[in-house]
Amino acid sequence: MATCRTAELTDPTGYGRILRDAPSAKGGRVTGIVEQKDARPEQLAIREINTGFMAAAAAALKRWVGALGNDNAQGEYYLTDVIAQAAAEGVAINTVVPADLFEIMGVNNRAQLAELERDYQHQQAQRLMHAGVTLRDPARFDLRGRIEHGQDVCIDVNVILEGEVKLGNRVFIGPGSVIRNAVIGDDTIIQAHCVIEDAVIGVNARIGPFARIRPETRLANDVHIGNFVEIKKSDIGAGSKVNHLSYIGDTSIGARVNVGAGTITCNYDGANKHRTVIEDDAFIGSDSQLVAPVTVGLTVHGIQQKGG
Repeated sequence: MATCRTAELTDPTGYGRILRDAPSAKGGRVTGIVEQKDARPEQLAIREINTGFMAAAAAALKRWVGALGNDNAQGEYYLTDVIAQAAAEGVAINTVVPADLFEIMGVNNRAQLAELERDYQHQQAQRLMHAGVTLRDPARFDLRGRIEHGQDVCIDVNVILEGEVKLGNRVFIGPGSVIRNAVIGDDTIIQAHCVIEDAVIGVNARIGPFARIRPETRLANDVHIGNFVEIKKSDIGAGSKVNHLSYIGDTSIGARVNVGAGTITCNYDGANKHRTVIEDDAFIGSDSQLVAPVTVGLTVHGIQQKGG
């Protein structure tokens, strides 16, 4: 016995056609497979196609493959010719139809690749929605990895999730955001057009819009990162805020710190990178530049630089 997987397509162009001894009857016995370039006009009208999946006993398959010839339009050795050899020997040939056509579609050009990708993304979106995730528009969502999620997650349009992503309960992801290899805690809101990569974000955080959270960043609970803020390789403590137009790199920020607009941690001296430390309850004024290595702490009289 041999088995091949077949499907019936509205447009079978490009695929080998399944030949049966009673072509008008779907239950006709399979007699062979003819490739597109070798098919006669009446054979090109056949809509049942070979998907490329076949199974047969190893000993028989070895014999059939050894007898293959290349007398065809392309001068090639067609593996599909073993089906005709099996039929000539009276071997029963079963056909199996896939549950969904996208499982067997071939890719011969970029247009077909894009079509197949959309089918795949549609399947993933359906699974997520059935699991309780709200997708504002499932046709404008891409999952390019794996996601673990809690309850009542909501994802807006044109969001891309890549790698390993873990979303807590009631997480909201705004439109146009890209999240890669990240953990995001319960009740966190990611505003529009944020990029988050290789980072851990705590509970009840607020990120964006237009924020970039780079690798090795750890944000504690109740942290606010605002518009056009970039965070890289930094730890930010609970309740701290970096709300406007700032760059924070190679920095440890304590709890309840406020970082003013336009603040820059100058972590690179042209050869080496150094760390900035901002301790609990510090207030960094707007347009400050902190040249690392430096530690900023709090005294009874206000902010004091403790190192440099």
